[in-house]
Amino acid sequence: MDETIPRRRFLKAAGAAGTAGMLAGGLSVAAQGQTRAVAPGARAAIGPADLVLKNGKVITVDAAFTIAQAIAVSGDRILAVGPDAAMAAHTGPATRVVDLDGKAVIPGITDGHAHMDREALRNVFPALGRVRSIRDIQDRIAELARGKQAGEWIVTMPIGDPPYYFDVPDILAEKRWPTRQELDAAAPNNPVFIRSIWGYWRGTFPLVSCANTEALRRAGITRDTVAPVDTIKIEKDANGDPTGVIVEREMAPVAELIWFRKAAAFTPADRLRALPQSARAYHAFGTTSVFEGHGAATELLRTYKQAHQEGALTMRTALAFSPNWQAAGGAALAPFVEAWLGWLGEPGFGDDWLKMSGLYVHVGREAADDVRASAAPYTGWAGFNSNHGLPREQAKELLLHCAANDIRAVMIGSSNLDLYDEVDRETPLKGRRWVISHISTLSPRDIERIVRMGLVLTTHTNNYLYKGLHVQAQRLPPERHREIVPLRSLIDAGVKVSLATDNVPVSPFLPIWQTVARTSYQTKTRVAPDEALNRADALRCATANGAYLTFDEDKKGSLEPGKLADLAVLSADPLTAEESGLAGTHALMTMVGGRIVHETPNWNG
Repeated sequence: MDETIPRRRFLKAAGAAGTAGMLAGGLSVAAQGQTRAVAPGARAAIGPADLVLKNGKVITVDAAFTIAQAIAVSGDRILAVGPDAAMAAHTGPATRVVDLDGKAVIPGITDGHAHMDREALRNVFPALGRVRSIRDIQDRIAELARGKQAGEWIVTMPIGDPPYYFDVPDILAEKRWPTRQELDAAAPNNPVFIRSIWGYWRGTFPLVSCANTEALRRAGITRDTVAPVDTIKIEKDANGDPTGVIVEREMAPVAELIWFRKAAAFTPADRLRALPQSARAYHAFGTTSVFEGHGAATELLRTYKQAHQEGALTMRTALAFSPNWQAAGGAALAPFVEAWLGWLGEPGFGDDWLKMSGLYVHVGREAADDVRASAAPYTGWAGFNSNHGLPREQAKELLLHCAANDIRAVMIGSSNLDLYDEVDRETPLKGRRWVISHISTLSPRDIERIVRMGLVLTTHTNNYLYKGLHVQAQRLPPERHREIVPLRSLIDAGVKVSLATDNVPVSPFLPIWQTVARTSYQTKTRVAPDEALNRADALRCATANGAYLTFDEDKKGSLEPGKLADLAVLSADPLTAEESGLAGTHALMTMVGGRIVHETPNWNG
């Protein structure tokens, strides 16, 4: 690994050396009677083990991709990894010994672009359920109304089936959206608002919300109301009156922020209560760490800080910062960035549970972004600021100041590679681990530049290798399909790629399967199978490379003595399970820092 900037700014040399072989794709078996030495840069545990998992398939994801039989945990650290017989030396009277009966154990997974906080926010407002007609919707609204006082708001989750909300309103018998009059009939004494989806759940337009007459009145929406942006349409009936249906050609909803925020907002208490619940949902699939590369706004930072202070944070979390440029008031960038140095410069401020890691940088700002930003400091589903965008030249200036102050930049989209390249010509980026998230298409020349700059990539395979793979394939001639999320070429070139869910949905085994299968949801065909990953490389991207993403490869990402005891026992062996079943893999037990945070009842017999 070529660290061309001072190592004091990032990692101890021992920690860096410990990952020199991360790209090895082979598999080795731990020698009988031998246990692994303490990993370079890790801290050794002492004393007898608290827990021994034996008779299993321990997939260490170390440099040699060693497979062992057993693993011992003491406190928050891994004490030993090796054959069953070697565990006797670490077993005391109080040691819990679990026979895995051949089950697979893997390092805890890092979700490289998680939006974890959103998951349990879906439970703040009631769901409509599996509705298949407008009458079904009316019945559910009427049921909710019976539990409300007259005049109280009824706010629900969207129409459709989570997590994707595909084929709406076609799943309804009427194949249309309910009108305000139909919602009035269900709840004549209450304002009713059926919120739209967060567009990235499905990945396609439109977003549609529905309101009854009283809700429209309280929102101030009349026949004369003009939408603040042309991507919002207030549907009208033959008389020119609002039907109650609001259609948005946006991925992030605007209507609920500007017209229904008071009723539909998530309170600070909602966010704090939801965060541990969200973590549990991710833990159920073996995720033990998240990186929030889209950036966290102040209200989300406060939520994480309070959860951490109260001991309720069970997910290791690294957050990029989401700036509010409107609040900055046009301040000169150089002194403004300098003021951030103390807490955003690497190594990031925080601890092994919660730390800052970088600044989210965004090019451009649309009219809808400014409208959303009018709700600040409230951010809705996003958790990041809507006015985080800058004109391209200002963004470049910002990036140059970040490089000068050791602040790691995070950007979304392959198109930003040119901008990083321009910065690299003035200030070399090699060794800084700047991030590009949501990679889509990359040419061979792009990969060469990524290698030269030492960038770290995170994926959005739920879109680009699944839901939207057919769209990507239609945009390119067949001979260029290999450029669509070219993971095989990236890994072979030595690029660190971290898999991510984007919360759509939360299981990391969907991205693992998507990188192996490369099969379109729409056409059910494989696209550029030569760019598929093998199981071992897919698992490395989900574990070891995720640790590298957050500068933590000397602490976690592989199962080696001295590293943090972050691990998961799985329902299936990810290396040998049928490809069709790989996506359905889940955790039977998940451990973070030696503490069990998820356990399926009777999982060990």
